[in-house]
Amino acid sequence: MRIDSHQHFWKFGKEKDAWIPDEMSVIRKDFFPENLKPILERNKVDGCVAVQAAPTENETKFLLNLAKEYEFIKGVVGWVDFTGDNLEERLAHFSKDPKFKGVRHLLQAKPASYMLQPKFLKGMEVFGNFNLTYDLLVLENQLANTIELVSNFPNQKFVLNHLAKPNVSKGISKNWKELITKLADKKNVSCKLSGLLTETESFNWKPEDFYPFFDFALEVFGPDRLMFGSDWPVSLAAGQYSDTVNITEDFLKTRNEIVLEKIMGLNAINFYQL
Repeated sequence: MRIDSHQHFWKFGKEKDAWIPDEMSVIRKDFFPENLKPILERNKVDGCVAVQAAPTENETKFLLNLAKEYEFIKGVVGWVDFTGDNLEERLAHFSKDPKFKGVRHLLQAKPASYMLQPKFLKGMEVFGNFNLTYDLLVLENQLANTIELVSNFPNQKFVLNHLAKPNVSKGISKNWKELITKLADKKNVSCKLSGLLTETESFNWKPEDFYPFFDFALEVFGPDRLMFGSDWPVSLAAGQYSDTVNITEDFLKTRNEIVLEKIMGLNAINFYQL
């Protein structure tokens, strides 16, 4: 089974989605499951994991409601306030839905120190009681603190989004390589091969630009802790859905069929318990 481990849905709102820059104006519109379903079918992808794109519980409810309606949405990574006084109650509430698989915060928009503040750490401790996953949306300058965070919770399953958004056009940096290696040493951390199309200058790229990043990720994380993600519809600013599939698949075809099957679906199924 082939699974897209990372995509979004939204009803576009000018204020709510102000994070979308001018160069990505093509995605300033609604994106719903009925838009994605035929695309998945054309690309022979069996299902997906819908990931939050707004820091609200309404976003979590919105995605879970869509997942009830559309069978191909196999799981939801939502948002819950880790610093809220009623965190345990909110997690218990959402966990009643079998498609609620995990939580993500927009840590890339926070100071690097945010994830290590006592209230957030306490929230992560409470979160650990629910057998859920945590998606790490962080940048390279936050990786040192991210390593400390995941070290504090060795039994918590984490997955890095978008390889921490390296500048693909500039190639692999020594600092990124060292930090990703240290993060990959933590066996409770997986990584998504996702979101790199939009990490290119002026969205100009060729497939070979991504291979060194994929190759290094495979080297340090191994074939059991990597998963394909399209980052649709964000990726549409730099290419088509089929580009994300073909780039990843063409790279993996240089390995073997088992590695291909794991990264294109089986690992996401195991990680998110789909």
